Amino acid sequence: WLHLLFLTMMMRLGSVSSRIPLLRSAIPPRIGAAFNFSAEPVFDWSQAFTDATEELQSDVTFQESAERLRRLCKTDLLRGTDLRDEPERFFEAHRILARHAVTHGPGFWIRFTVHYNLFAGTILAVGNEDQVDDLANYQAEGKLGCFSLTEKLAGVQSGLVVQTTIDYDDEKKTFNLNTPNEVARKNWISQGFTADKTVVLADLRVKGESKGPHAFVMDFRKDGKLVDGIVVDDMGKKTVGNDLDNAWIQFDNVELPKSSMLSKYAEIGEDGEYMVKSKVRPFDMIGQRLYTGRIAVGQAALEYRRQLFKQTKEYSDSKRTFAFSGEPVLSEIPQLNAIYLENEEKLAVLDKFVGDCEAALAECLRKGEPPSSQLVDAIATVKVKCVEESIDMCHRLKQEVGSFALMADSGFNTMDFLNCCKFAEGDSRILMSKLARDRIKVFSKDAKAGHEDEIVLCKQLVAGMGKAVEGGASKQEAWDSEWRTVYALAEAVMARVQREGV
Repeated sequence: WLHLLFLTMMMRLGSVSSRIPLLRSAIPPRIGAAFNFSAEPVFDWSQAFTDATEELQSDVTFQESAERLRRLCKTDLLRGTDLRDEPERFFEAHRILARHAVTHGPGFWIRFTVHYNLFAGTILAVGNEDQVDDLANYQAEGKLGCFSLTEKLAGVQSGLVVQTTIDYDDEKKTFNLNTPNEVARKNWISQGFTADKTVVLADLRVKGESKGPHAFVMDFRKDGKLVDGIVVDDMGKKTVGNDLDNAWIQFDNVELPKSSMLSKYAEIGEDGEYMVKSKVRPFDMIGQRLYTGRIAVGQAALEYRRQLFKQTKEYSDSKRTFAFSGEPVLSEIPQLNAIYLENEEKLAVLDKFVGDCEAALAECLRKGEPPSSQLVDAIATVKVKCVEESIDMCHRLKQEVGSFALMADSGFNTMDFLNCCKFAEGDSRILMSKLARDRIKVFSKDAKAGHEDEIVLCKQLVAGMGKAVEGGASKQEAWDSEWRTVYALAEAVMARVQREGV
């Protein structure tokens, strides 16, 4: 038993300096296997998670897919608190699952990240100690969560808008959650047909005064049935990922207990007054999930691309082609060989940049600190460059391998996974617009600060907007009219961020 105690202590401590930390217990052979503490040799965590997810399938119903995630959760391989305690495991798990996307599409990867990053991660970020402790109970029971943030009026191209309301009733000591109109319905909520719990973002109103968006954790289903007052419907059939349920959600006078408010930074006091417990705004900490998500999405795009290129090269290495002499293979065709070489070079650059950003963010997660503005820009750059470059490289590869790209098992049929990456956790264009706006703010204070190429583009953008305003355009219309310069400026900023590193 002393040996067991020692192993258990070592496993709980883990390793924070490696992407392959010590495993907590014996390796389960596949999803659903019992996960027992034992005195067996300590296993490679990464290999354990790989083995536990090796039999994933996409030709299943969304109910079956959800059950697979429940069983995976119960193995305890990845805990809801690992985003804080063992962030390397969190990111490694996402990379491993992304490798399945070439064969099986994005369904399970999205289901996984919604539960662990958005649902559990938000509770971890803004929940009190009891609420965070509940994550272990949810995991042991195999309860899944969804994240009710995006609304119909707030699509991926319009940014964050929260019209859902939640009013505090001081007499009953409860909250009343409502969807005020159709455009405020929660939209494209992954796991919306199978989740047991949800974290919902709503505009908190106390004594008639809005306190802005706050997060609440609530029962979504009890014994498999929707809680009274909740209405859901299907978003419809998709090009890929139909093993994932996506729903719109409406709340009609759903009563929540006072304890549902995630209250690490703000709460309703005994006197019914809104209380701020820290200088940190709750919504800022909720935004932390976007940062972790952007790293995970960027890495997923790279893993998908890596796997697609690997599978394609295996085919082209074995495909003989006609020649007047010798027996060349398809991979030796100059244009295809050039793409393979270019891809390896570009992947090496992005792998290092993403790895550096992950390491820097992991330190922030452990300390419970928000990332610096420099790191925030770097993370936005990770997300945009990893996704957009992967879309470009995979598309170009598809054009050069002939009829192989048409085959159902080639992997090219799941390329919409990259489209999912493009608009997840902040659409690429939205992130680029923000980078450009932030750069213009700096330029407005000091027109000579920064790199010359950025200064030139700032001057061009300001001049173009000024001309548009003189012609009667609003500031937003003027900004929109210069969209090409906006994105050119964003590209210059991202190039500088990559050069400087983190």
